[in-house]
Amino acid sequence: MYLATTGRRDASAPPATGGTGRRVPGTVLALGAVSLVTDISSEMVTAVLPLYLVLGLGLSPLQFGFLDGLFNGGSAIVRLLAGHAADRGHRHKRVAGIGYALSACSRLGLLLAGGAATGIAAALATDRIGKGIRTAPRDALITLNSPPDALGRSFGVHRAMDTTGALLGPLAAFALLGATADAYDAVFVVSFCVGLLGVLLLVLYVPGHRPASPLPAPTPRRAKPFGALRDPAFRRILGAAALLGAATIGDAFVYLLLQHRLHLPVGWFPLLPLGAAACYLLLAVPAGRVADRIGRRIPFLSGHLALLGVYATLLAPVAGPPLLVLAPVLVLLGVFYATTDGVLMALAGSVLPTDGRASGLALLQTGQVLSRMLAAAGFGAAWTVWGPSPALWAATAILLAALAGGWALLPRTPASAGPPVDQTPERRTV
Repeated sequence: MYLATTGRRDASAPPATGGTGRRVPGTVLALGAVSLVTDISSEMVTAVLPLYLVLGLGLSPLQFGFLDGLFNGGSAIVRLLAGHAADRGHRHKRVAGIGYALSACSRLGLLLAGGAATGIAAALATDRIGKGIRTAPRDALITLNSPPDALGRSFGVHRAMDTTGALLGPLAAFALLGATADAYDAVFVVSFCVGLLGVLLLVLYVPGHRPASPLPAPTPRRAKPFGALRDPAFRRILGAAALLGAATIGDAFVYLLLQHRLHLPVGWFPLLPLGAAACYLLLAVPAGRVADRIGRRIPFLSGHLALLGVYATLLAPVAGPPLLVLAPVLVLLGVFYATTDGVLMALAGSVLPTDGRASGLALLQTGQVLSRMLAAAGFGAAWTVWGPSPALWAATAILLAALAGGWALLPRTPASAGPPVDQTPERRTV
């Protein structure tokens, strides 16, 4: 059969084989299963954190925004180190495994904390560090084991499986608490066991190297920590992602705004993420396929238009049943993640060299994390000083400006292409 390719292609990219356009690589499915199980473990614990910290411990929105941003930003340095370590010697699986193991062990930290704020903070920090270590090597494995013109689909499938775990985790915690009369220790123990299962799946079913290729092997090169910054296309993607991240207030604040506006019963708060996760699950694969066909720039920007819709819905003076506000917000939030999370990784993966894939993705994710950390802290401060509505109006204005900047910055090359040198199709028999 014939495949359309660009004039120049990374010689070390996985070769296109019969059926790759129709099948998701086994490594991607295995990584999806690992993420599914790990997310069940993680979401069992984290679903109630915003409610617990703000309404239970009495933290102000400013304090919560600072803590939420700090835990996310604390993993920034380890992301860079983990990405560089994974590229050196192609140790993506080993580095990712360390991150998954740390996250699993953090559940034991919650069990041993006994309600002490310091112990809980240490356990949560360990979990975020583990996530920071594993994310870039895992995403690099997805790009290294997928055809360049199907990266969107591969990330869509992985994110859909990951989100399935995010859906099942809160439900499992809800059922477990009901069965054990609110025994949080039981939740922590079960979460730890499920997390260990995820590590075991990684060890047994995810290969530690890329599949053999009939193409000549590239000359090994020592990965440079910030080598990706030499690529103008990657710099533009990084700048756009950081700019738009600075206008993203975070899910926790969206749910708190919903609770504040609709006066939802406290018992329903942990179930709010399920609506957005269900929409994300349904749209992740179609969004990835669309991104592969039309280019990844437009879906990524469209996702932030959906986030703008979230802000506008929360600000709109809608009278009537709470569902008129709740349903659009959760659906639009799911659309936002379905069209941005994996699509951004696919967009960057198509321009990064093989020997710097993990470190480049780590740099991109770090830029997003740091900008979102500033956004969370800034929104928390604005809420504390001005109130929720003026703070959200300010976030909306910032997002509009960021969308204009992202439109100007993001490269316009087709998503399925490699570096933008020659876009003339050529036919190659396989």
